[in-house]
Formats: sequence, structure tokens, C-alpha cells
Amino acid sequence: MASTATTARFEPESLCKGRSVSASLSKNYKEVHNMYAVITTGGKQYKVSEGDAIYVEKLDANEGDKVTFDQVVMVGGDSVKVGAPLVDGASVTATVEKQGRQKKITIFRYKPKKGSRSKKGHRQPYTKVVIDSIKA
Repeated sequence: MASTATTARFEPESLCKGRSVSASLSKNYKEVHNMYAVITTGGKQYKVSEGDAIYVEKLDANEGDKVTFDQVVMVGGDSVKVGAPLVDGASVTATVEKQGRQKKITIFRYKPKKGSRSKKGHRQPYTKVVIDSIKA
């Protein structure tokens, strides 16, 4: 007995729904390659774009204040600049949206057979910022 198997062919035209393949690919390329930056604050690194809202370690600023992050490790987009260790002249400007504290975590310690136990709680403070502009 001989069995015949049909293989499905990949046809990119069916994916584009009437548009040309090159136009569809160039549109996706532009969407993927928006300007972004990698900044360092509070001992952590964050990849940010314009309009992003991120939660960072507490900053000494009031709500509505503008803050500038000068520790820019990398700037990307049309061309990529990688710092050694920081990119010269690059900065990211953001607006403080809110100050707050995270959910409480409970720390419970005990020593078996000793009757020693302790229960503590901790709420980490944070600052929510919205990225306004990236200057490379």
C-alpha cells in the first residue's frame, strides 16, 4: 500500500491579506525598532521606552516632579549605542506619578523545640514614574 501525504506550503501572501509582503515586513520592523534605553536606578536596570510607566526603588521626589536618569547603560533604536560603562551625554527624563508601598510580606522565623519564634512584616517603598523623553 502506498500512502500519499500532502504537505502544506507556506505562502506569505495569505498572511498579509492583500498587502504586499515587503510593506508588511517594513511596518513590523518599524514597530519593533522604537527608541529605547536601559537605565540604572536603585541598583537595578530597566529597559524603558517613551510613555512607559515603571516602578523603581523610592526616589526623593514629590508627585508631579520631573526626574532625570543620567545613568544610561544603552540606547537603542535605529542605531545602538552601548556605554562603557555609561553612554556619554545620554539621559532619560520622567515624571513622578505616585509614591507608595508594595504589598506586605510576612517573615516568620522559629526554632523547633526551643519555643523561640518571631513574626515580622515588611512593605518596600516604591516610586512610579512615567518616561517622557529619551535623549541620546
